[in-house]
This record gives sequence, C-alpha cells and structure tokens, in this order.
Amino acid sequence: MHSRSLDDLIATLERFRPLLPAVEAAGREIQQALKTGHKVLTAGNGGSAADALHLAEELVGRFEKERPAWPAICLCADPTLLTCIGNDYGFERLFARQLEALGQPGDVLVLFTTSGNSPNLLLALEVARARGLKTIAVLGKTGGGAKGKADHELIVPSSVTARIQEVHTFILHAWLTQLEADL
Repeated sequence: MHSRSLDDLIATLERFRPLLPAVEAAGREIQQALKTGHKVLTAGNGGSAADALHLAEELVGRFEKERPAWPAICLCADPTLLTCIGNDYGFERLFARQLEALGQPGDVLVLFTTSGNSPNLLLALEVARARGLKTIAVLGKTGGGAKGKADHELIVPSSVTARIQEVHTFILHAWLTQLEADL
C-alpha cells in the first residue's frame, strides 16, 4: 500500500514538472512584493489552511537561512476572528472581510485549495483583485471555479487530495528556497 502511494506521488511530481517555470514566476511575484515593502496574505480551508499557515510562518520566521523577517499574515490563523466573521457575515466572507481590512495594492494573496471550489476562497480572489492585490492560486484536480481567476495559478495534475497537498508543500518550499537565495 505505501509503495503504491509513493509511486503515485512520484508520478504526480513527474506530471507536475512542466509547471516548474510557473512556480518560479509565482515566486518572483512574491519576491517583488517583499522587495517593495508589501506583504503576503495566505488562506485555505482544512489541510490547505495548514499549507497557508506553513507559508506565512516560514516567511515571518525563517526557512533555511538567517535573514530579516518578511511580512506575511495567514488569514486562517486567528480563531476568534474567524468565528466573529463567520457568525456575523457568514463563512463565505471569512477571508474577504480580512482582505478588506488588510489588503493593499501591491500585496500578494496566496490561496491553497485542492478543489478550487470553496466559496470563501473564490470571494477572496474577487476582493483581492478589486483591491489591487496580486493573486496566486495553488490548486488541484481541474482547478475548479478558481481556474482562470488568479494572476498565477498552479494546478497539481491529480485527483487525489493527498498527492495534491504533498505537491502544494513542495511548491511553498520551492518558493522559500527561491526567496532566500534571491532576497
């Protein structure tokens, strides 16, 4: 069983290989924002929220090298804020409301979603675009409703949620390596 999962992951990574230039281009978008004094905002639901949190904490903390902290906020990190917005405005406005408060032109919104169909993330993309943020959608399966709605999109070519999330982790680590080498 584990051998099958490993073989599936390796096959998924090979199918993903042609997207490496797009991963680098999205990384340059993040780099440009940080170089010009802007911030990175991240979001996702469930396991994808963990990826969003992982990226934000590595930007503020560090990945592999000692360096200055970079400004990043995970929009799924504050449970009191999430329950307040969810209760008062509805779950679909969780991230949009925060972008209205925190998002500035030149910032980058990075969304992680295996399906691309979460209403709260789709609305976040709309609000981010309207506010002048650059957007990166890290997706899976067919890209769902988010496909074609971000400045950069990375669609992991798999229908298996675990494989998609494993490649999402590869993507965020690739960005961190790129950023720490270039900034």
